[in-house]
Amino acid sequence: MRITKLGHACVRLEQEGVALVLDPGVFTDPGAVDGATGVLVTHQHPDHLDVANLRATDAPIWTIPAVAEQLRAEAPDVAERVTVVRPGESFDAGVPVRAVGALHALIHPEIDRLTNCGYVVTGDLTVFHPGDALTRPGGEVDVLCVPSSAPWLRSADAVDLARAVGAPRNLAIHDRVYSEAGHGFLAAQMEALLPEGQEYVRLADGADL
Repeated sequence: MRITKLGHACVRLEQEGVALVLDPGVFTDPGAVDGATGVLVTHQHPDHLDVANLRATDAPIWTIPAVAEQLRAEAPDVAERVTVVRPGESFDAGVPVRAVGALHALIHPEIDRLTNCGYVVTGDLTVFHPGDALTRPGGEVDVLCVPSSAPWLRSADAVDLARAVGAPRNLAIHDRVYSEAGHGFLAAQMEALLPEGQEYVRLADGADL
């Protein structure tokens, strides 16, 4: 499986003719969806959901009810390609996918928590993209796409999520919030605090894991 880090929270998973793109939001170049065979969207925030990027492909889209409702209102042409999934459900997107989680991580007690659905994608490797949540995948995975910077995230949260999931490889996503100095601090903490056998890596946009 080829795993490509794209803008912010977006990753592309390719294997044997399947090309799934997860969360191509406003910080992601529309070229991310070129040749996509499917798109997965975790939740409504614009850094994960961008109608222009969804219009740049004719691929089917899997997402949660709240996103589907928003697309029906704002982009009915895109909504025609949406299949609604809910946490706990499994589906075939060319490779097996399992939906995980329920709510966005807490930003502030006075800000409503949106529904958030992460995805466990299983091919030659098993990859978990949690969206904007600290949800566990409910099983072993080879690669955790670990959020690395956000208004709702402390470095301790990222470290503890990586430790709890126990993936051999942890790919930094959601990385447009910190400065390069901030990312350096997190990388040093990950290196110091993750147990032996767990790797943390942050890639430039367009680079492959």
